Formats: sequence, structure tokens, C-alpha cells
Amino acid sequence: MEDVLTETPPPSRFFDEDLDNFAAPSPLLPHPFLLLSPDANPSPDLLLIAISPPSLALVHRIPGKTLIGTLILPETPLSGTAIVPSARDRAIHVYAVGNGKTVLVAVQYPIPTERAKAVARAVVRGLQAGRVVVLDSIEEGNYRGRLTGDEAVAVKLETVEQRREGGVVEMEWMPEGSVVDGLGAALIGECQMKRVKGTLCVTWPYQGRPSAVPIVGMVMKGLGVDVDVSGVEAELGDGFDSDLYT
Repeated sequence: MEDVLTETPPPSRFFDEDLDNFAAPSPLLPHPFLLLSPDANPSPDLLLIAISPPSLALVHRIPGKTLIGTLILPETPLSGTAIVPSARDRAIHVYAVGNGKTVLVAVQYPIPTERAKAVARAVVRGLQAGRVVVLDSIEEGNYRGRLTGDEAVAVKLETVEQRREGGVVEMEWMPEGSVVDGLGAALIGECQMKRVKGTLCVTWPYQGRPSAVPIVGMVMKGLGVDVDVSGVEAELGDGFDSDLYT
């Protein structure tokens, strides 16, 4: 007679994903929040958001900018962040330029996909700008146009409100079938939902090799932001973004 107590039990008839249905749900993460200094302008004319390595490198070359705040993700540790803002901080710094009518947001570390919408909402709704321009990059596999060697490519997407007024950034349109994901996509999506004039500018090569620097610099200058592009290509070529974007 078989010993039913010691016999190897039959395999479960549940799939692994079905077993997850019986587990307690993971606790929700707190919402990101924006901390601004009392004299910050919460409604600038232009909100410029730097995500790609070339745009981040150029942000730190903009003269006369003033740190006016930061965006906090509660789950992200602040250890290692310098008292004086540094290009290597794991932080999201907020700067005012000139008289404060232009605000820069430097996103200095990759935002997890599952947190991109929450961060986009905190930025766009916390800084209710008349116009938003996002500087991001695109992976080769997500781009459906022609790529030649390391020659830089720059394309854009715009919200309906921006297209009605006319483009503020002179770029080709993103080829049909191309895909943008992550924080850049979440930001332009939030702009569309809130009916904000928004432009998403993306460049390739994705990892920010030096060839994209002149294009990003021209976009910034076209928006009225004075920036010095000299030496930035060498910084990127020496591995400026190697710690943050690999």
C-alpha cells in the first residue's frame, strides 16, 4: 500500500503567474514631489527638460543659471549628492535662467519605466509652463528611418497645441513606426493630456556620442538659452555618460 504522507506530491496545476494572484500586492510607492525655493517661478514661459547625455552635458555649460529646486523620488537615496550641483549627482535638479522665464530640469539618472508617468506628472503639473521642450535620445532599434554610421540624427514629436501654433524647433518629423519610450514619452504624453504646447526632440546615437552635441546646442540656442558647446564633445568622448547611461 502506498504511503500517501511521504509520496512526492503531484506538480501544481497552477502556472507561476496564477500563484501570484494569491500573494499580497506590493505597497504603492509614494508620489514624486517637487521642491522649489520660495522665489522660484512656478509658471515659466519655457520649461526645458534635459534627459539625453548631450543635453545634460550642455545644461552644466549654461552660464548664469540658478538652482531653484529639485524633484524627489522617495525611493531614490540622496547619498553621494554634492552640496554644489554636479553633473554626476543622482538627482533631478531644477534651474532658473536669466529672469526666471525659462526653467531647466536636468534628469541626471535613468528613471524606471514604471515611475516615468508619475515623474512626468510631477514635473509638468508642478511647473505649469507655457511651453515644454524635452531633449531625449532614441535607441537604434526604435528608429525606423535610415541611419548612416555615427552621423547624428534628430527628429521631433509635437502635441496638437504646438502643431496648431507652428513648430518652435526646426527638425524633421519622427518617421512613422518609430517608438519613443521611458520618461521622454511620458512627458510628451502628459503635455498632450494637459493641452500644453510640447515638443519632444530626440537624437541618435542613443548613448550620447559626441556627434549629437552640435544639434542639441543649436536647439537650446534657438530657444534663447545661451550655451557654450566647446569642449563638450571631448567630455562625452572621454566617457562623461559611462557611469549613468550604460
